[in-house]
Amino acid sequence: MTTALRRYPVLVALCLAALFMVLPFLIVAVNAFKSPAEYSQHGPLSLPGGFYVDGLKDFWQRVDYSQKLLNSVLISGCVAVLAAVLSILNAYAIGIGRIKGRTWVLAFFVLANVLPQEALVYPLYYLSKQVGLYDTRLSVIIVFTVIQSAFGTYLLSSVLGQFPREIIEAARIDGANRWQVLWRIVVPVSRPTIGVLLVFFFIWTWNEFLLPLVMLISNDNQTVSVALGVLQGQRLMDATMTNAAALLGVLPALVFFLVFQRTLTRGIAVGAVK
Repeated sequence: MTTALRRYPVLVALCLAALFMVLPFLIVAVNAFKSPAEYSQHGPLSLPGGFYVDGLKDFWQRVDYSQKLLNSVLISGCVAVLAAVLSILNAYAIGIGRIKGRTWVLAFFVLANVLPQEALVYPLYYLSKQVGLYDTRLSVIIVFTVIQSAFGTYLLSSVLGQFPREIIEAARIDGANRWQVLWRIVVPVSRPTIGVLLVFFFIWTWNEFLLPLVMLISNDNQTVSVALGVLQGQRLMDATMTNAAALLGVLPALVFFLVFQRTLTRGIAVGAVK
């Protein structure tokens, strides 16, 4: 009974924290369906008197949202998959292969994680110009694949460093080569952690703004986050359309997160058990 009573304050604190996290999204969603007149008269905390969707329609047409959504999904999806594959290969060499200078290599990946993107803007801009990839979605995919795989390599290296050596030795005795050990043994066992990385890589890339803003200047190549920033910078949106834009910007990432929440929860739980 005493243990149960001790849990109630923790439960209340978690509920309050969840409320504070969800409340801004609810306010944005409510204001997205208000008319500008309702917003100006009753403020942002009132409920809408009707179902006003002109703000959503105007924003969709003004920025060609379907094209921006396709660009964001394509870039984020490609980065998530490619960065996960690159992280697996790097971590396999570092964590299981035990390459020379392992500590220094890991320190290099840690440094890549903490390096601010502002320091990368000009070098990436110059290099992309030189190789003819500037203002292409491929350039952003390559850049973020490398950036995200730095974190993935660091995380997976620590996981694979604790991988049971007996399983690997048994597979090698049975005649498995290094590639077979990787794809038939290491990857299936590490699938929960890899699933977590896929979810994180997709959402992180979706929310990126600075590098896509610099690297993608054509309207047909821009992502959702860049379209939101550019349109707001031009001051072409009222308060209702701003909330509609914010709702459309965050909704796909939220749907993706909800769809793959079991993958995320399973990966975290397996990591905790290990």
